[in-house]
Amino acid sequence: MSEQFNILKDFIQNWMRMSHIYQPVMLSRLLESNGRSTTEEIARAILSHDPSQVEYYQQITTGMVGRVLRKHSLVTKESRKPNWELVGVDQLSEAEVSELIKLCQDKLDNFLDARGQAIWNHRRRGRRPVSGTIRYEVLKRAKYRCELCGISAKEKALEVDHITPKSLGGDDEISNYQALCYTCNAQKLNRDDTDFRGIDEGYEYREPGCLFCEAHREREVLAENTLAYAIDDGYPVTIGHSLVIPKRHVATYFELTQAEINACNQLLNALRENKEKDDPSITGWNIGINAGEDAGQTIFHCHIHLVPRRKGDVDNPRGGVRHMIPGKGSY
Repeated sequence: MSEQFNILKDFIQNWMRMSHIYQPVMLSRLLESNGRSTTEEIARAILSHDPSQVEYYQQITTGMVGRVLRKHSLVTKESRKPNWELVGVDQLSEAEVSELIKLCQDKLDNFLDARGQAIWNHRRRGRRPVSGTIRYEVLKRAKYRCELCGISAKEKALEVDHITPKSLGGDDEISNYQALCYTCNAQKLNRDDTDFRGIDEGYEYREPGCLFCEAHREREVLAENTLAYAIDDGYPVTIGHSLVIPKRHVATYFELTQAEINACNQLLNALRENKEKDDPSITGWNIGINAGEDAGQTIFHCHIHLVPRRKGDVDNPRGGVRHMIPGKGSY
């Protein structure tokens, strides 16, 4: 056996770490084509192993092209089964079939000559591939499950999707990404009747006179991203007590968009990591949100408390946030 065979065999059996099908498919394609292949050929090989793309075109077949041809009584579909049949096919001679296929090809060629690659622009416009680093972080945050239906990446391939679409002003920041399985991503626009018009402008809304709308300009900002920022709490209950605040004026946590929740979570994690690095005495955390006057909210702009805890800062920490109701912390 050759040395190169042993190198490849060792890599495939012992070193290949797979988060998807790509590596073995690419190596197989190169092996099958004398070691040389174009990027397009490798991409087509990957595509042939991707059932999600087949699912997409199954939907196109049933919901669009098949529906039109059925309307013209040219094809029929077996009820509750994926079987299609050309009406009157048994009446066609081989020569007639060949001529009809050529007419279809001519029609296709003429269309492509007239329109060219513009017919695919709706998929390409403003799109850049999501970097591997971003994709990894989004999938890790989602625990490798679809954030809509919950299916595992082991059962169905996950895609990184813009929460607010690029075409409607969404940006490429990690807080605007979510992990969706192919089916949920393909069906999202059909199932979601949210009116996104003006949503980008909505994120810019600030309430005149609101303490937290103004704090972003007037207070020292510890960290920020497109949709949220963090500051020190004005009346800290422990050293390092800070607030994470959405930039948009919104009363409670329950009115945040998913992108804003992601943005706030990103800052909470960043603050936690930085504070633990700078202050080894921190051994725990409380995260708190007051939503509504009866829950203790006094400033009606959503804000999230991040409170560092240290061993011995109270006699008995058991119960944590349960102490918000006197006597309910101990159980």
